Amino acid sequence: MTPLYSFPLSVLFESTLMKTLISTSTLAISLFAASPVFAAEGSSCHFHGNKPASAAVVTDCANQRKASLVKAGKIDASWQAVKLDKAELVDGQKGKEWKVTFKNPAVTDASKQTLYMFFSQPGNFIAANHTGQ
Repeated sequence: MTPLYSFPLSVLFESTLMKTLISTSTLAISLFAASPVFAAEGSSCHFHGNKPASAAVVTDCANQRKASLVKAGKIDASWQAVKLDKAELVDGQKGKEWKVTFKNPAVTDASKQTLYMFFSQPGNFIAANHTGQ
């Protein structure tokens, strides 16, 4: 019996070989030749999981975040030299979170003399403001 349609096996092999070659090349390019992505300043303070961060880790992250806020012009340069006032674990909207406080008497507006930063319990930055809320 003769098949209705026949094609040489070399065509099937070449087609499979080409697909494999293209797939492998695409994977290699995406892994090795793609431009690297650089994380923002303060990126060493990105944590996964639910393990609570220590006060020392959160303090370090708050100082890094404060420096990046100064660099971005979000807060005055006088904040750069300000030392941490306190770091405490408080009840937040989604459970426990870190509240870090900096006080800067050099700021003339009394409502902006205190900078509050909030971090999740594992140490990820949530927000910064002057209200503490």
